[in-house]
Amino acid sequence: MSVTQKVRLTCPLGRKYVGLWGGAALAALGGVVIALEPAHWANVVLGVLVIVGGLVLLWLGLRAKAPVLEIDDQEFCYARGRYVVRIPFTEIGSYYLLPGRTRSLGLCDTTGRPRVFPSVEGRRAGRPYLPLTGLTSPAKVDEFMSTAGIPPRDRSITSGS
Repeated sequence: MSVTQKVRLTCPLGRKYVGLWGGAALAALGGVVIALEPAHWANVVLGVLVIVGGLVLLWLGLRAKAPVLEIDDQEFCYARGRYVVRIPFTEIGSYYLLPGRTRSLGLCDTTGRPRVFPSVEGRRAGRPYLPLTGLTSPAKVDEFMSTAGIPPRDRSITSGS
């Protein structure tokens, strides 16, 4: 099955939202601490430290990159920041989802063997999956992959009987 337009799934990244909202709340709290008693040096120092902590949290939240899955006319693309994996449809046979704190997407070739990808962190070891996020709904990933016509991997012991 061929997809005529680009379909995209961005995985929600809870750490990004926590960083943004928490950083904004800390910066506002620091401003309140300074405004309550600006004449005392301890309050000013504490307020400035809390504001700096909030700004650092905001910066880290802005820098967090969520994984993105894209399906195009002829290829599957996974991108997470600078890490990009592009695979032609002819090389994908099926997929599977790994449960856990951080869900992951595994792709198999046409013979059913799992594909090995370079590590996301830049280490030497390869991994047979692409990390998603813990907030990613398995139903959304299933729907996304079925849009491209990529079937789920049958891991049943009783298959074929």
